[in-house]
Amino acid sequence: MATDVVELILEDHRRFEELFRQLRDRNSDRSALLGELAALLVAHAEAEESEVYPALKRYKEVDNDEVDHGAEEHAEGHQALLALMEITDTESEEWESKLEELVEALNHHVDEEERTILNDAREQVADERREELGKLFLEIRQDRLDDDCGDISYVRRVAADTKDRID
Repeated sequence: MATDVVELILEDHRRFEELFRQLRDRNSDRSALLGELAALLVAHAEAEESEVYPALKRYKEVDNDEVDHGAEEHAEGHQALLALMEITDTESEEWESKLEELVEALNHHVDEEERTILNDAREQVADERREELGKLFLEIRQDRLDDDCGDISYVRRVAADTKDRID
């Protein structure tokens, strides 16, 4: 299993994209898929913000403004995720609309993060340090998953705690 933090983050990004494809399928178990997405998304963002982003900000070649912007986009993603989770009818047009808002917010974030932060990290951070950060990322992500971070009450708390980043 890879432990390079850049590769681990990219793997999660590809999983988000796959979950979005499945969530768009009206014949899928949207509630179960949304639960999986919520858990992975929250755990991923919290692991990035607690260890990866602060570490990357210490490298002068990594753009601190981009790292801060990434955290702002996580907050926007949490808001969009919560808005979707609060709609119980997964067949409704409102649910479809909120799903597309979440997809748009996350795709925008993923694209920017991959082009800026992750490219900088790949080029400027030593392999050994990326491995160390990868292990921390996995540990924190798993801790959050074990805490049931995909539960709507957890998502509400995270959304409330991060709302000030986007206001």
